[in-house]
Amino acid sequence: MKFLARTLGLVLVAAGFIGLVIDGTRSIVNNGISFASVGTMMGTFFPGGVAELESRVAQPSLAWLWDPIMVSLLQLPASLTGFLLGALLLWLGQRSMEPIGYLAGR
Repeated sequence: MKFLARTLGLVLVAAGFIGLVIDGTRSIVNNGISFASVGTMMGTFFPGGVAELESRVAQPSLAWLWDPIMVSLLQLPASLTGFLLGALLLWLGQRSMEPIGYLAGR
């Protein structure tokens, strides 16, 4: 599981960096700051992604989850979100540290 977390973490950090380069290029060309949001990227990779997610989450029993929480999460910059999720997965998947030295108290 740690190997899978590290691998997915590296992929997400790389995708976040590539997205940051693309967002920076777009900002230079448009002469203003512009970032691609998570919702925009979700709509790009999964056709009908946000609408389908809304239909599943915005049911009467889960309506409290959609409006304040999911809408805010879908408006975050995709590159920064991917980078932070990747860093979290890399931290969770790191190998445990081996003790250095020996115990002198024995």
